[in-house]
Amino acid sequence: MNAWKQNIFFVLVDPHEPGNIGASARAIKNMGFRNLCLVNPPPEMSEEGRWFARNAHDVLDSAKVHRSFEEAIRDKAVVVGTTRREGKRRGVILPVEQGTARIREIAAHNKVAILFGREAQGLTNDEVDQCGFLIKIQSSTIQPSLNLSHAVLIIAYELSKHGQKTGDTSVKVRKKKYDNSTLIEDLKTHEEIAPIYARISRVLELLEYIPRGDRNLMKNIIVNLMHFFGRQTVSQLAR
Repeated sequence: MNAWKQNIFFVLVDPHEPGNIGASARAIKNMGFRNLCLVNPPPEMSEEGRWFARNAHDVLDSAKVHRSFEEAIRDKAVVVGTTRREGKRRGVILPVEQGTARIREIAAHNKVAILFGREAQGLTNDEVDQCGFLIKIQSSTIQPSLNLSHAVLIIAYELSKHGQKTGDTSVKVRKKKYDNSTLIEDLKTHEEIAPIYARISRVLELLEYIPRGDRNLMKNIIVNLMHFFGRQTVSQLAR
């Protein structure tokens, strides 16, 4: 497996249907990936789920199970969400081709979590707030919502083809026109960044910048900072 593929983690948040979990395991193996993470999956994998994972039982059986969303992203440098909804408060949203190109470059030296939300509800606003940027798969307005495993397959396929030449299964990193030693190789994990945001919150409180007890304003400021840094990562990689 290419080294960059080992840094990409497909994270299914609260998946309900075992069949979708099995099909997702098969989808990522089809495209040469192995890292499947499950946040609060069903307690048991059904026979249907294992049937949908045909020839990918190794990926399914090695999937890492997390008790919480925070636990799943703790050691990841960049978290990317998938969405079909747009809005200014949701931060940076990229089309699938552009978004997967960014992931491909970041994953050369950093762990990246790609989040897939619940079958019926998608990702919550709090989960979206933790994302550096979001990816949208363009679909028909008649039926905009994709099946969970189909979304996984499309993202995995788009990732696998970046940098490939016809008839060549290897993926080569596109050379950058700038020194990426600090941007790409030294990104901090979410666990390392969390204390920085906590310190910013304390400083704002000490400066009495936030009206006493206004937790919503504090949260909005921190979320906007997260989105700002997400935009900076995207804009720097696009140079």
